[in-house]
Amino acid sequence: MSIQIDVSRDKRGLIRDFVYETLKKNIMELRLEPGRFISEKELVEMLQVSRTPIREALVKLSQEELIETTPQKGSIISLIDLQHAEESRFVRKTLESAVVREACELLGKEQLLHLQNLVSLQELCESEQNYGRLFELDEEFHKTIMIGCGRGRTWGLIQQMATHDNRIRILRLASNSDWKVILAQHHGIVRAIKEKDPDQAEKMIKDHLELVLIEKENLKQKHTKFFK
Repeated sequence: MSIQIDVSRDKRGLIRDFVYETLKKNIMELRLEPGRFISEKELVEMLQVSRTPIREALVKLSQEELIETTPQKGSIISLIDLQHAEESRFVRKTLESAVVREACELLGKEQLLHLQNLVSLQELCESEQNYGRLFELDEEFHKTIMIGCGRGRTWGLIQQMATHDNRIRILRLASNSDWKVILAQHHGIVRAIKEKDPDQAEKMIKDHLELVLIEKENLKQKHTKFFK
């Protein structure tokens, strides 16, 4: 799978940010596959930058557990760690279940309309089979609920732990093009919030966040080399 580069990003920000964001996006979307060896020389040729921003990006990605660097050998895209993913999902489910109950009281009409629009855009992604954009909209959907309840820092905490879990979610979207369950759950969450039904909203969010658990073993069997 070839690396995807947004050349316009280089003009809008610092080179080191461009390198970091490009590598992270390609790791998260599995264009740079788990277990793949990457060298500084290869990345310099791919991105047409000097070694310094490459090294800075690799250090940052290593801190996020997306890269494993071995002295004298180079860097490897980290394998997906199921234990880390499970811990992340536990934290996310616990926090989002509490926040979605608050959303039933706190979200206004404009925020609900935004959530509905996000689901409509996700439906368009389904028709175009664009799993990368669908994942981005899924994240925006959950973030909107969090921010709407004044829980921006809580969302930030979830994101700090989410790298392994997010790669599993993206792998699921890429491996299975039947996304109707995901969209139906999003519709259900919006409806429960609109109807101010915290019990139903909590049930829907838990079912939604546990969806990948049901397919985890199938994903691991199908993509054995991606997992630790």
